[in-house]
Amino acid sequence: MNKSMLTNAVALILLILGLVLENSIVTTVGIFALSGAITNWLAIYMLFERVPLLYGSGVIPLRFEDFKAGIRDLMMTQFFTEQNIARFLSSDNQQLKLDLTPVLDKVDLEPTFDSLVEVINASSFGSMLGMFGGAEALTPLKQPFVAKMKESLIGISQDEHFLNLLSNQLEQPDVMNDVQQKIESIVEQRLNELTPKMVKDIIQAMIKKHLGWLVVWGGVFGGLIGLITILLVA
Repeated sequence: MNKSMLTNAVALILLILGLVLENSIVTTVGIFALSGAITNWLAIYMLFERVPLLYGSGVIPLRFEDFKAGIRDLMMTQFFTEQNIARFLSSDNQQLKLDLTPVLDKVDLEPTFDSLVEVINASSFGSMLGMFGGAEALTPLKQPFVAKMKESLIGISQDEHFLNLLSNQLEQPDVMNDVQQKIESIVEQRLNELTPKMVKDIIQAMIKKHLGWLVVWGGVFGGLIGLITILLVA
């Protein structure tokens, strides 16, 4: 049993007990506690669900587009600002973050070798190469060439001077704007994948545990108000 149900149950028991015992104090405390708990429970329920004839209920699903726009504006104006991106690019450990080895490992360098062979064939060495079997004679060199090129590119990408040049280039205004636009496009795309139900579930999961205490304190303060009221009347 969750906190809301437990609070409502306790308040209802007090009300029934007061009626059975014909005790006005217990009855009043029960009535006020139950009304406070139910009112807060209904308010929480109305955040997430539509209630017929109750204007403003289901506010989270109804304001779904505003919720998405709010998230997008928050991320772009607070997290992915030009200053934050520049600070990231100029951080002390930026060299580690700009490790291009995984990218270069996936690059297909065989077309580079093929282009080199075409250049050789088109040059004055083409006729000489034809005496040794033509372009096919260079085929055994393809894999060693690709491996050496990849090794060289990785070495260049890890050079401090290269990393500084790359970082400086990324900090240029036109590049920075392009980065921001791409980040905004990605954020927008991810937000467009959200549905009203997903938004409701996300928020509900985050705050359900804490909102339960509103019902508890609604019952407690409602009961105290009822006790004070009956004592003052008496």
